[in-house]
Amino acid sequence: MSGNNQNGMKDFDSTSLGVFLYSWRKHLFIIGAIACALSILFSSPLFITPLFKSTVILFPVSSNSVSKALLTDQPSAKSDILEFGEDEQTEQMLQILNSGLIREKIVQKFNLMDHYGINPRSKFKYTYLYKEYESNITFRRTEFMAVKITVLDRDPQVAADIANSISELLDSTKNAMQRERAYKGFKIVEKEFFSLQNEISNMEDSLRKIRELGVFDYETQSEMMNQQLAIEIAKGNQRGIDALNKKLEVLAKYGGAYVSIRDQLEHEKKQLSYLKARYEEAKVDATENLPQKFVVESAYKAEKKSYPIRWVIVLVSVISSLLISILIIISIDKLISKGLLKKNYLSFKKQDTYSE
Repeated sequence: MSGNNQNGMKDFDSTSLGVFLYSWRKHLFIIGAIACALSILFSSPLFITPLFKSTVILFPVSSNSVSKALLTDQPSAKSDILEFGEDEQTEQMLQILNSGLIREKIVQKFNLMDHYGINPRSKFKYTYLYKEYESNITFRRTEFMAVKITVLDRDPQVAADIANSISELLDSTKNAMQRERAYKGFKIVEKEFFSLQNEISNMEDSLRKIRELGVFDYETQSEMMNQQLAIEIAKGNQRGIDALNKKLEVLAKYGGAYVSIRDQLEHEKKQLSYLKARYEEAKVDATENLPQKFVVESAYKAEKKSYPIRWVIVLVSVISSLLISILIIISIDKLISKGLLKKNYLSFKKQDTYSE
């Protein structure tokens, strides 16, 4: 009967798997126990530095322009200052968070070169530094179109401080980028505004001089003087006729200039009013800032480590070692059964529990 059982074991199939594993239960138990002990040891702080996680969750804003959100008088251009941003604003936020501008400020503020234990004299120090930075600090978009900043660090307080600092730097970095462009736009509008203002001032001076010559309202004066001239002619008053003719000569000489300057001045003042509104908007955009995000959740000091997850490591290690062991045992058993491996089978394998 013992020989029949051994032949059945050699003709290994799924129905005899349970019996086969049971016959090796002690060996597998020992292997599993060793794997468990080793995985607990190698996942301990002696070999793997525990890391603590802190996160910040942000929503982008829909409008980046202060003037467009608050000052514009055009309903179609006005935006809601309280409105959350959409996909485009989320992508822009992620791009800025991943920029070298923020990375360099964080590296300097927290002295990450020393914090990560990187040799400052190393030839590849920045390569190692940026690799550590990217592995410990990540940004991703959530399913609700928010942005999640995740920071891992061996010091829980440092992890929280870095996450919150990145959130704060988003505002200053984006505002600085936009202010550079807004300031140049403001200087262009400012130049045009003051140039037009100076031009209007010159036109008003010219108009004042013409008025000093007696031209106040060309159309009205011309009509009234012609009417009065007709009356004086009818009366035969030569002195009155001569006086009116002198005034009409002045009116004829400067009346055209008066009308031209007056009409142009009216047009330019309308332009100045429009340009003044643009000037005020550009000035606000160049000098004032609004927060560039809504903070849903700020980072705080973690109480428990997030990495490594020791029970996962232990479980995976034990299962992996048992599966590998079973495959090796089955392979050895097959080789012995086919005579390819010359070894005392019974000395390697535990006696079949079903042999008699």
